[in-house]
Amino acid sequence: MRKEKKKGNKVGMFILLCVGAFIVSFIGSAIFKTTYISPELKKYSVDWNDEIGSTYTDITYGDGEANKFDLYVPANNTKETYGLVVYLHAGGFTTGDKSDDARMLQWLASKGYVAAGINYTLRDEEHPKASVYSQSMEIKSSIPAIVEEAKKLGYNLDSMAISGGSAGGTLAMLYAYRDADESPIPVKMLFEAVGPSSFYPEDWSVYGLDQNPEAAANLFSIMSGTDVTEDMFGTEAYEEAIKPISAYKWVNENSVPTVAAYGVYDKVCPFDTVKHLVNALEENNVPHEYIELPHSGHALQNDNNLYAKYMKAVEEYLDKYMPTTE
Repeated sequence: MRKEKKKGNKVGMFILLCVGAFIVSFIGSAIFKTTYISPELKKYSVDWNDEIGSTYTDITYGDGEANKFDLYVPANNTKETYGLVVYLHAGGFTTGDKSDDARMLQWLASKGYVAAGINYTLRDEEHPKASVYSQSMEIKSSIPAIVEEAKKLGYNLDSMAISGGSAGGTLAMLYAYRDADESPIPVKMLFEAVGPSSFYPEDWSVYGLDQNPEAAANLFSIMSGTDVTEDMFGTEAYEEAIKPISAYKWVNENSVPTVAAYGVYDKVCPFDTVKHLVNALEENNVPHEYIELPHSGHALQNDNNLYAKYMKAVEEYLDKYMPTTE
């Protein structure tokens, strides 16, 4: 009995370490891109002022405390219609804030788009039931509210792009591939970096999940918001349970054009997960630009020229699929 209890305690501790490592890694990796701008990327930021645009913060879209969004609108409000670009924040689904992406949102507004940063209920001690799925549903519910608020401000939206980094990248993919058909305005494209799009234990070996089915089941239960058990792995039941948060599973021939960037040495969003997304895009002939950074981890910090290539591709796709006259 004591041996079994001791073994159980060890397994429980391993699970906690896996979940903790995942969360801490995501949080730490999110800091770099929000605190440093390389020379190659300075063109993708602006000195925000009233001549460029205006900011409206903490607009409510739901009943939750976190259900708020910020709007960055271009100074020119004379056009008949505008495109919306949503950028979702990073933070491992447990931390982060829409204000973290102010520079990106300001740059998008400077190009003539209405840009939105959205908060969602983070998984923490106060919200232990929050999951990737519940967060994705909050994002889905926010878009109609954003469209209506922009209209009140004099900006009629007729199209949108959705984007994000890390956890935000996952949520952006889910909206673009899973929920686009229900969007109040047409989704024209997606751009994202280092967001997990699949959840198989063998692809999450950096956390040891390939060797510990119990830990994998625990972590993926937390992420999916549904009960996942060890005996489900490799079965159709598991595929169905994890599909609501597995963005690559929703890719089809009608999916939106995509720009994505991943680091080969990523130990946070395991690089082995990337193949599922790329394969799905290729098999369905979805227009896409996939940029692989061979010397970088989750922060994409060691290949500035390739990160600049990613941003250039983002700009080109925006110009092609959601052009603005500004």
